Amino acid sequence: MITKDRQYRSFDFELREKTEDGKMIIVGNPIVFNRETVIWEYDGVQYKEVIDAKALDSADMSDVVLNIDHKGKPAAKTKNRTLILDKRIDGLYIEADLSQNATGRELYEDIDNEFYDKMSFAFSVLEDSYNQETHTRTILKIKRLYDVSAVTFPAYSETSISARSWAEAQHDIEVAEAAATEVANREAEASQVEVMRLRTQILLKG
Repeated sequence: MITKDRQYRSFDFELREKTEDGKMIIVGNPIVFNRETVIWEYDGVQYKEVIDAKALDSADMSDVVLNIDHKGKPAAKTKNRTLILDKRIDGLYIEADLSQNATGRELYEDIDNEFYDKMSFAFSVLEDSYNQETHTRTILKIKRLYDVSAVTFPAYSETSISARSWAEAQHDIEVAEAAATEVANREAEASQVEVMRLRTQILLKG
């Protein structure tokens, strides 16, 4: 289920051929550590995001499901090991066997027939930092990974909306801070001019 307290990012995946024992496998790499990703561009400024290599160290990944559009019946899940999460030195990899229920088998066929060609994952952030000079957000700690999902409309999904909403908010903050700095500089300049005027008046009286 898509909620405002979660963030969503898209990733590519690969459909494997059916195995002789009937397994229907998909694999993907939802999280790549220490790689800059441009999540929004406005007025020539690129807002980027990086996921730190230690971001998953304390994350709750105990009950993650694979579903469609972040809702509905699971096609696979970690608790019964039809969904495997593999944290490696360069990121997080997934492998899902969709052969174990009707939802999964139908999803496999839909992917094979190109009804779905993108996935996204839902997560919440515990700690992050922001470099205003490079406009780069670094996700330091992920609180929980909720699900990975085949998405119907990746270009218009919550994946892009979630990332863009953060970048837009950061842009608004920077614009407000720049405006406040400009006002403060103007006030300081006006105050300095007034001091010089008063000093001149005093000197002339003397």
